[in-house]
Amino acid sequence: MSDIALVKDQQATRRSAHRIGRLTRINLRNGLLFISPWIIGFLAFQVFPITASLYYSFTNYTVLKPPTFIGTLNYVDLVKDPLFRISLGNTLYLTLVGVPFGTVIAIGLALLLNVKVPGQAFFRTVFYLPTVVPVVATAALFLWILNPQFGLINQFLALFGIVGPGWLATPLWSKPALILLQLWGVGGSMVIYLASLQDVPAELHEAAQIDGAGTIRRTFSITLPLITPVIFFNVVIGLIGSLQYFTQAYIMTAGGPANSTLVYALYLYNNAFEYFHMGYASALAWVLFIIILLSTLLVFRTAGRWVYYAGQ
Repeated sequence: MSDIALVKDQQATRRSAHRIGRLTRINLRNGLLFISPWIIGFLAFQVFPITASLYYSFTNYTVLKPPTFIGTLNYVDLVKDPLFRISLGNTLYLTLVGVPFGTVIAIGLALLLNVKVPGQAFFRTVFYLPTVVPVVATAALFLWILNPQFGLINQFLALFGIVGPGWLATPLWSKPALILLQLWGVGGSMVIYLASLQDVPAELHEAAQIDGAGTIRRTFSITLPLITPVIFFNVVIGLIGSLQYFTQAYIMTAGGPANSTLVYALYLYNNAFEYFHMGYASALAWVLFIIILLSTLLVFRTAGRWVYYAGQ
């Protein structure tokens, strides 16, 4: 009797496992059917273009004719291309100057707007508003503000007897003008910093204040260390965005004057859609990807030295 019962138990277990396996396959099929639009879109609009661009970067492809494989010649030409070096230098300038300045100003605004004063909500809204304005509209607005003859900034400087620079009309001031435009939109980062300041424990400030620490000391010893994870996040996002800087330079200067605002992404765009050097543009894109990847990894490697996570 025990052997018969054992056989029946084994048969019941196999039937149960079969039912579970069948149910799992049905759930898997239904899940794949529901997610299939996203999978198709991901493969068609992300995986395929990325793979195709890698192939085109090793070809001479002008869109109008089939691609011709030329090996690493596009990458060799990059090293010899003076405009490649100029565009990369302009982009690095905007990144190495604009990102630190933007970070400091955004943190400073967040600290100021975290103080309980009358009209606090109004001031927060005012500083955040520029980020909701479309980039094209902002660029058009700054074309007027930075006009050397009747722009608001030069008109303001004239009140103090200062002759304003040519801004976008001179190579010396064109990149600082674009950095001013970057600083105009720090409201998005400011809001993130403002939210992180709400999580700083008030009891730490109270304890430090009892010990005689002033506002500046508490800011650098308590507040800033506790929001370093947020600073790290914004720096990484700002770094990636700055290395892909395009729209403002395309609208306001088209790379001029004298290629002083020819940023990397604009040079890539010109090769792809102005000159139809699609293979060369694909090589530019992959070099930019490698630069962004290495820059991001470098920031991540240094994070352990200055980013503080509570509980670690």
